[in-house]
Amino acid sequence: MTSSLPPSGRLPQPEFLPAARRELEQLGWAEVDILLIQGDAHLDHPANGPALLGRWLVAHGFRVGLISQPRWRDPAEARDDLTALGQPRLLAALSAGSMDSMLAHYTAFRQKRSTDALTPGGRTGARPNRATLVYAGLARAAFPGRPVLIGGLEASLRRLSHYDFWQDKLRPSILLEAKADLLVYGPGERPLLEVARRLAADGPQADLSGIPGTVTPGRAADPLEAGFWELPSHQAIQADPRRLMEATLAAEKIIHQGGPAARQITGDRSILVWPPARPLTTSELDDLYGLPFTRRAHPSLTEPVPALALLATSITTHRGCGGGCSFCSLALHQSRRMTSRSAASILAEAGRLARVKPVALSDVGAATANLWGSECGRSQPCRRRSCLWPQLCPHLRADQRAWLALLRQIADLPGIKQVRVASGIRYDLALTDEASLAEFLKHYVGGQLKVAPEHLDSSLLDLMRKPGPELFEKFMAFFRRVAGPGRFVIPYLLSGFPGSDLRRMRRLADWLQKRCWRPRQVQAFIPTPGTVATAMYYAGIDENGQPLAVARTDRERRAQHDLLAPKVQSKN
Repeated sequence: MTSSLPPSGRLPQPEFLPAARRELEQLGWAEVDILLIQGDAHLDHPANGPALLGRWLVAHGFRVGLISQPRWRDPAEARDDLTALGQPRLLAALSAGSMDSMLAHYTAFRQKRSTDALTPGGRTGARPNRATLVYAGLARAAFPGRPVLIGGLEASLRRLSHYDFWQDKLRPSILLEAKADLLVYGPGERPLLEVARRLAADGPQADLSGIPGTVTPGRAADPLEAGFWELPSHQAIQADPRRLMEATLAAEKIIHQGGPAARQITGDRSILVWPPARPLTTSELDDLYGLPFTRRAHPSLTEPVPALALLATSITTHRGCGGGCSFCSLALHQSRRMTSRSAASILAEAGRLARVKPVALSDVGAATANLWGSECGRSQPCRRRSCLWPQLCPHLRADQRAWLALLRQIADLPGIKQVRVASGIRYDLALTDEASLAEFLKHYVGGQLKVAPEHLDSSLLDLMRKPGPELFEKFMAFFRRVAGPGRFVIPYLLSGFPGSDLRRMRRLADWLQKRCWRPRQVQAFIPTPGTVATAMYYAGIDENGQPLAVARTDRERRAQHDLLAPKVQSKN
């Protein structure tokens, strides 16, 4: 493979991104150019967004430090943590972590979670509620005169006015609440690199407007630029909740179709949402994942980080998801446009893992594992909301044989004891090639296979943008026929989805009972910021503006959930 990264001789990759002054001195750096701040533990693993971005920036010539889980309760302690590497020369950029901090802390019924898998020892409380807002305030105080950027999943999904389930209220763009200089949405490699280059060239007063994949603050009085969409204002949505659906569908269209830019007004302020950044190419993804990650926790951590047990032997194969499910935040963050790593890159990573000692790979995949290598055959912009619903798009090229060939090649590498795909698969796509599906089920599934039928009511599945129940029945029949003993399907089911009621939930419970089936994962619907399903919940309408029954109170939602809860191990 030919690398697209610049020559690395002038700035070698450190073993870990520095987190303390002595680590800077060991590298011979007097200061960092960019300081990254995160709500997760410091894991040098490509699944950790700040570690990934940091190594990408180092590869492009910038000195990067990483502060993880700063002590946030006391301003003096927080300042000590954030300034451990001194003042960054260019900027500070922060993320709440791999999850929305409220979702990380609270269940669907607003009960506090007892563990945090991305914190040493699994302890809770290492990151605050609404971590992006808290960290932004601390960073502004610690680094006066330096631009403060916010990003990551929490900021990305809250870039527009959004419904906040935990407060049951509409909140404005998190960029305005955080008083940050810029918001990066979606994967941050291109936007953050462009920001760093502009600041390096022009100093703190550099013009940061117009960068794809970013949101900038503005004034409501400024004239709307030509070609911009005007989204419903914050106040308009407050006055008429149905307009959240209008804004959400417009935002979804922008990220799936690559633009245009848009503006949203909140009082006398506004935000400008620039078109999404171009996805990294296959070559760029190969370079990125080929950087020298140690896959270990930073040496300063004295307790194990629970999530690392699985992450350490996992491989990410691609980005994006063509599913476009109405409740899923992934496509809003990474888009429906999928980009895959090359087989050579993935094999090289597996080989590196097996070089030290024989290894069993815990997962080779992504959000939807069997979409690796997928491409769109259209030459024109696509207006579909999903590549897979209501039927598989005829322009989608998703070669299941090539995917199985990749898994087979990995399994044949010296030192690879076994290959497992713990990521979910799309069974509607898998059923298009039953020979490949049979091989997958026999050789690459451990005891459990994750699939997500979500429900078995056709009208609800349409609202979710999921395939009908007949396909799940077909898949289960195939699975029972070929999977063999000791393998089980773990279906993910949703209770309380907008449009659901007790009658529909009883039908699902009866269906399960008649088949003597006790699924282990039932999730009560959580309206996460930015999704179409959350707009349904808030506005009480479907995508076409038709009224929907919505279980709003915890009592109503619990009544639906409890129809299945006695039969399942709930996951909330």
